Amino acid sequence: MKIKFSLLLILLSSLFCIADEIKLSYLEIKESTPHHYSMLLKRSSRKNQKLPIELIMPKECMPILGKISHLLKSTYLDRWETKCDKGLTNKSIVIKGLKSTDTELLLRIELLSGISHSILLGPSKPSYHIPQNTSSFEIVQTYTWLGVTHILLGFDHLLFVFALLLIVKSVRRLLWTISAFTLAHSITMAVATLGIITVPQAPVEAVIALSIVFLAMEIIHEKQGKVGLTSLYPWLIAFIFGLLHGFGFAGALAEIGLPQHAISLALIFFNIGVELGQLMFVATIVLIIVILQRLNYPALLNKLESNVVYIIGGLSSFWLIERVISF
Repeated sequence: MKIKFSLLLILLSSLFCIADEIKLSYLEIKESTPHHYSMLLKRSSRKNQKLPIELIMPKECMPILGKISHLLKSTYLDRWETKCDKGLTNKSIVIKGLKSTDTELLLRIELLSGISHSILLGPSKPSYHIPQNTSSFEIVQTYTWLGVTHILLGFDHLLFVFALLLIVKSVRRLLWTISAFTLAHSITMAVATLGIITVPQAPVEAVIALSIVFLAMEIIHEKQGKVGLTSLYPWLIAFIFGLLHGFGFAGALAEIGLPQHAISLALIFFNIGVELGQLMFVATIVLIIVILQRLNYPALLNKLESNVVYIIGGLSSFWLIERVISF
């Protein structure tokens, strides 16, 4: 049992490290005057090293201002300006290095005509041919996938959902609880992204960590025979903390950016992507629990649950302290 527990601890630590390391790179090309473009390249880091990602523009394009580079919170920012005599429509741009680094990059192009493009590039698709008109399907596909990957790499959000799964035993109550969490973070993500309510991101991230600590304590108290609020009203607790998690999602979406001509469409499908990723995670955990129950391992389940609670509490406490110190 000690070996199994150690393996579980290693697995969770590995997931934590992966979620902390994998970040999306970003390239923004904005046409400021006819055929003149302001360029912004955000390159994520891996093990504190700048990813070797390079933009290759059409041969008709020439830089007109020198590149300005600086480091901001482990993200490397490059700004410069480029002139393309024949424009960028019907031209192709290539992101060199995506295949060798196995990373993805969100490309945003805004033209003076009002047309904008948002596309996710990766190792299997490192180039983009800029069409004359934009496509709604392109936005749907890009932002749905961004939502899925964000929640699956958002280890703190997944830990919160996982803690809810440990508390709520009934399938019916679980459905109500997850639905309440979904409704809550959908509301706050929308109002924050649209600028109706503005909340500083650092305190939000700290309170998200605090919400996980709270659930870990609730599970421990329940095992000691003390019935807490989450056991009695799981849907209410999920809704209250879901409002805070929604502000966290909005912060991530603000960093990614939204196409100005289709803000609502991108927001809706980013949220749908988040829900799809969340359902995938819940279904996986439930499937594992069912398999262990079918194999008649109730003692193993109880032992794993007891140990996992302390891991959850320890990680979330670490996040809480780290995020409060960063204020």
